[in-house]
Amino acid sequence: MIQKDFILMNKLGLHIRPAAQFTKIASKYKADVFLVRDGMRVNAKSIMGVMMLAAGQGTRLTMECIGEDEDQLCAELQTLIDNKFNEE
Repeated sequence: MIQKDFILMNKLGLHIRPAAQFTKIASKYKADVFLVRDGMRVNAKSIMGVMMLAAGQGTRLTMECIGEDEDQLCAELQTLIDNKFNEE
């Protein structure tokens, strides 16, 4: 399992477009991926789960990748996060 903590830096947080980007990438892989905010853990392959986090700019999240291709999954999602979901 890989765990990574990060703070959302994009202006509008995880609104529908970045949530859709996140789940689209997550769904390409066999590994499971979860997002955790303040003890709430959601399946990051579910857009509804990601949206339920109501994560705005400045929110601290933990990403957990579990499975055979977890390295590639976490790396691709980390790039998306680092690029602020290509919004800025």
